[in-house]
Amino acid sequence: MTELYSTSIIRNIYKRPSTNSEVSSQIIYGEKIRVLGTKNKWIKIRTLSDNYSGYIKKEKLKRKLKIIFKTYKLKTRIFSQNGKKEFLTFNSRLPVINEKKKFIEFEKGKWVKKKDLKLIKHKEKNFIKIFYYFRNCKYLWGGKSYNGIDCSALIQLFYLYNNKFFPRDTKDQIKFKKGRKKVIEFSKGDIIYWKGHVAACLDKSKLIHAYGPRKRVLIMNIKKTVGLINKTTKLKVKKIIKI
Repeated sequence: MTELYSTSIIRNIYKRPSTNSEVSSQIIYGEKIRVLGTKNKWIKIRTLSDNYSGYIKKEKLKRKLKIIFKTYKLKTRIFSQNGKKEFLTFNSRLPVINEKKKFIEFEKGKWVKKKDLKLIKHKEKNFIKIFYYFRNCKYLWGGKSYNGIDCSALIQLFYLYNNKFFPRDTKDQIKFKKGRKKVIEFSKGDIIYWKGHVAACLDKSKLIHAYGPRKRVLIMNIKKTVGLINKTTKLKVKKIIKI
C-alpha cells in the first residue's frame, strides 16, 4: 500500500467520498497517510499517526518528504511572494529545502520563521502550554486546528506533538489507558471522560475543554462542569485517567 504526505495546510477527512458527508477528522501539513483504495477523485486513507481512516481528495500529496521541523505556535505565518496571508497550524510537520538567516523554506516560495519551529524530536512535557494555545478557539466537530477543534483532538494533540500514539475519538481514548471511575477529587493532569466528551484538569479546581454547547475551548470550574453536564445531558463521569 502506498504511503504519502499531505501538503495541504488543513485537509478534511470525510466518512464517505463526498463533501456532503460528515467530516470525521482532519490532517495537517506533513502528516503521513497510507492509501487503502481509490474512488474517482477520492482516496480512502489511514493516518499513520493514529490509524484513523476515511476519505480525502486526491490533491497536494507527495511520496517523499524529509521532515525536519514541526510548528510550535497555534498559527505560524507563511511568507510568500504572492503576499497571500496563510498560516500553518500547531504541530504541522515540515521539510527544509532552503535556509536564510532566520527563515527556512519548506516548499518552493514558502518560508517560515525558525523561531516558530522545533526539531521533530522535541518533546513538550507541559501539557497546559499546549492546551492554552487553543484557548477560545472555535469548537468544530472533527477539527484539530486553529480554525476549530473538538474535545478529543485537544487531548490527542498533546500526545501527537510528543510523537506518541493516542486514539482520535473519545470512545477509543477511554479504553486506551487504565484509570479510575470514582469521582472523589481531581488534580492537575487528570483527564475526565463522559460518553462522547473529554476534558483536562489544569489543577484541582479548573479544567479546559472544547465545549460544544458553548462553541469554544473554555476554562471552567471542574465541579460546576460535572454538574452542568449531568444536568443538561444526564451523563455522569465514566472514567478518569492521568495524562
